[in-house]
Amino acid sequence: MYKYVVVGGGIVGLATAYAIRNQHKEASILILEKEIKVAQHQTGRNSGVIHSGVYYPPGSLKARLATRGSQRITEFCQQHGIPYDLCGKIIVATDESELEYLNILEKRGTKNGLNVRLIDQVEMQEREPHVKGVAALHVPEAGIVSYKQVANVLLELLQQKGVEIRFGHKVEHIHSNEKICRIITSNKEFEAEHVINCGGLQSDRIAAKSGVLLEHRIVPFRGEYYELVPERRYLVKNLIYPVPNPSFPFLGVHFTRMIDGGIHAGPNAVLSLKREGYSKLAFNAADTWSTLTYKGFWKLAAEHWKEGFSELYRSLSKAQFVKSLQKLVPEVTSEDLVPSPSGVRAQALYPDGTLVQDFLIKEDGRAVHICNAPSPAATSSLEIGRMISEKVIKTKHKNKIAV
Repeated sequence: MYKYVVVGGGIVGLATAYAIRNQHKEASILILEKEIKVAQHQTGRNSGVIHSGVYYPPGSLKARLATRGSQRITEFCQQHGIPYDLCGKIIVATDESELEYLNILEKRGTKNGLNVRLIDQVEMQEREPHVKGVAALHVPEAGIVSYKQVANVLLELLQQKGVEIRFGHKVEHIHSNEKICRIITSNKEFEAEHVINCGGLQSDRIAAKSGVLLEHRIVPFRGEYYELVPERRYLVKNLIYPVPNPSFPFLGVHFTRMIDGGIHAGPNAVLSLKREGYSKLAFNAADTWSTLTYKGFWKLAAEHWKEGFSELYRSLSKAQFVKSLQKLVPEVTSEDLVPSPSGVRAQALYPDGTLVQDFLIKEDGRAVHICNAPSPAATSSLEIGRMISEKVIKTKHKNKIAV
């Protein structure tokens, strides 16, 4: 029997195991991952941005964990020789109507402890010569890194510290009571004193099959990217974001310099018909049925049908995708862009159509389920892991974990 079992080999699962090992050096720890490698889904398919916390309401878990997490992740990279760059980003108001919300973001960022600053067109174009806008918010704390590389370093450190990981083990059920947890996988059954579900895109299913009463369901959204051809990378120096639509839960297409020097453009946000489906034609009957029979999805669709149609149109039309990018960098043309791998975001949705905006964690007996951890989860991963490990170790003989 293990002391702790962590379900999921993404960056949140690895960071949680890492934090537990650092606090409980002699405990037996097992990580169960259904793939043959770590970081195969959200961790390895995101934009690689070190998020600052500028978007999140002060006092929220996302705000607290992103601001602390960005510091922790850069310290971790320094310690272990992982390339990163705190290059900063600008959030660009492309017309006067966006200035009001840009000011809101400036106040929000300041309350979250960031050194954000409104800049005029002159400074904006000094920082990004090819951008177009009326003003921008400079966020110096933002940066870039490869989270897949971070995950691989975490894995190496965990194995050095005696943490066991088993690949090819898909967790089917978790039976938890006040005394023990039984974890049933596709290959074997394990026992543990505590289990932490970091299943990402499958986290709600793992929790539901384990008997946890959930108010939400994961609805997958595919984010599609292009990247600039090498000879046109000079158009973007660092990170260029639009002012987000406050009534729509996604940030809009933007430009991101990657740590390998590439420039990614995107993502859009379209409903995925497969939770781990990264192509436009990807389809899974069970995943599609789960979404289309959920009333929360239809309420979300009814409220945001115009934005949803726009996202779908942009997915089907490269010209429309380019047109969106040209609002920020007018010189970008269709010939400058080539397709880049997509990702799928695990977004928790309530039955009334409201997206779960903050991190969501539930407890059942000796099991902890991380039920909603979209962006900025990668940035916050070390802090999420620390928080979960402290709660699990501190309350290992109690029935409630408060977050």
